[in-house]
Amino acid sequence: MALENTHFGAQRIAAMLDGKKHIYFAGIGGVSMSSLAHISHLRGYHVSGYDRSPSVLTAQLEKLGITIHYENDPAHVAEADMLVYTVAIPASLPEYAEAQRRGIPVVSRADYLGYIMSGYETRIGICGMHGKSTTTSMMERVFRLCGADPTVSCGAPLKDADGRCDRIGGEKFFIFEACEYMDSFLDFYPTQAIVLNIEMDHPDYFHSLAQIEESFSHFMERTGENGRVFLNAGDANVLEAARDYKGQIITFGVECPQADYSAEDIKFSHGMPSFTVRRRGENLCRVQMSVPGAHNICDALATAAAAIENGIAPADAAEALHSFDGAGRRMDFRGKMSTGAAVYDDYAHHPTEIATTLNGAAGMDHRKLWCVFQPHTYSRLKELFDDFVSVLASDAADEVIITDIYSARETDTLGMSSELLAESVRKKGGKCRAALDFASAAEILKAESGEDDLILVMGAGDVIRLSAMLVE
Repeated sequence: MALENTHFGAQRIAAMLDGKKHIYFAGIGGVSMSSLAHISHLRGYHVSGYDRSPSVLTAQLEKLGITIHYENDPAHVAEADMLVYTVAIPASLPEYAEAQRRGIPVVSRADYLGYIMSGYETRIGICGMHGKSTTTSMMERVFRLCGADPTVSCGAPLKDADGRCDRIGGEKFFIFEACEYMDSFLDFYPTQAIVLNIEMDHPDYFHSLAQIEESFSHFMERTGENGRVFLNAGDANVLEAARDYKGQIITFGVECPQADYSAEDIKFSHGMPSFTVRRRGENLCRVQMSVPGAHNICDALATAAAAIENGIAPADAAEALHSFDGAGRRMDFRGKMSTGAAVYDDYAHHPTEIATTLNGAAGMDHRKLWCVFQPHTYSRLKELFDDFVSVLASDAADEVIITDIYSARETDTLGMSSELLAESVRKKGGKCRAALDFASAAEILKAESGEDDLILVMGAGDVIRLSAMLVE
């Protein structure tokens, strides 16, 4: 079971750090943790940390002079004034246990992120089960190119920030991805919130849709009576969660004329959408996207609405959105195989995300579409098994390969396996097989893919290693 979040709050964390300088990050190589380590370093703290293995993100931190350990040792925290941890680490982690023994304050990632953002004037949190990272990346691009100089914390690498997941800017705008897992976002301090969508996910923590809606309602409430929320008018669950919200509500929706902002006159060219942003009946600007897929329309519309309501000219927002070339691991082109097949990497791990990404890829030019999917956690696969089967058996992909399940924080007690999923997809009419490991999947693709094929490698675990194997 994952560790729980602390809920000290910004003022108490500030008091804990008063006059103290050394912060140790347990799990420093994580997407959000690496950003927090970077920001803390720039604020003058002495930063060090631990992670299981080197990565691009840890290498970037080490270039800044931050010490990172890849072997556990309780002595690493001997001089630390605070330990910040990700809930993905076990309570038995030696550094965490030693900090507890020594009475060193331990603070969860979400709680510490809330402390970091609390000093900014306008804090915009992007939440929802899907599209958070893409929308946060779009917001970074639009606000930066339009001169707003935002500070940004994203859940995916920002392509115009040298692969980092954060951007350090001014102190007016703090734009951040607000993760709902374990109610992490209830430790944040938004003044504005963008709510993209709500549906069932994270069944190891959330036990019902009603519980999820209640959590999102509480997140919106954190903006206060003078706050502002941007709501997807096409999502009934979002509207239900916001039913008692007391602040300003601005709605957006795709071909949704009753919304404050609507995407109209939608067209596609080689999978790339374009649309007109209409505000309460008035055409504001035309957006031509440079990333494929209908799902990007909603994310771009939400970004445009937030940008315009925060003082950015519609034409400038449209121009910046046209320049957007995607977030890291979101239909990310990795290169070509020796067979001539193009390899794309995507973070999709929920049935809705998989369907959306596959449909977007199906609209791109290709001869044959391969989907290589790594299920993420046994509990998610168990809870949403029928949905996974339906999506993977659809005719969007010509062939599907299922790799081993990425267990993350779980152990296999639910009887789930990649073989069971592949067999169920075949029974529903899909062309699907299981691969014992990444090497086996690579062998299949090297033997059977060809010129102009499109290979989509999907999952939230370590399946990105397969992408590297295919294009090396």
